[in-house]
Amino acid sequence: MSQRSPPTISSYSRSAPNTSESEADALSQGSDVSDRKIRRSEKNRVAAQRSRRKQTQKADKLHEEYECLEQENSSLKKEIGKLTDELKHLSQVLKDHEQICPYLRCPVNFVTVPRVTDALSSCLPR
Repeated sequence: MSQRSPPTISSYSRSAPNTSESEADALSQGSDVSDRKIRRSEKNRVAAQRSRRKQTQKADKLHEEYECLEQENSSLKKEIGKLTDELKHLSQVLKDHEQICPYLRCPVNFVTVPRVTDALSSCLPR
């Protein structure tokens, strides 16, 4: 911070009878300006700290949310794997059953049974 030098005599009106009073006024005005600068600077510093703290908290919150979503994504992928395995197993059980089921071989049964695996396999991810 720069300190203001005291005003010179030429800056005062020459008709002022008491120059020491004028100098004191000028010095107090200079210190008022300096005080205002210091207060404004301090206020700005505090506001900047508050802003940085808020930004850090927001980043921390986003990181926590990211971690939770990663964990959820991992568990969902495991569940997809388990369900896919179960689908394969049940499809094989159905296929084995179709070979021995008397109801599917009955000549009275004219209705064709749609294959369940064909319908399900089209909606599952590969």
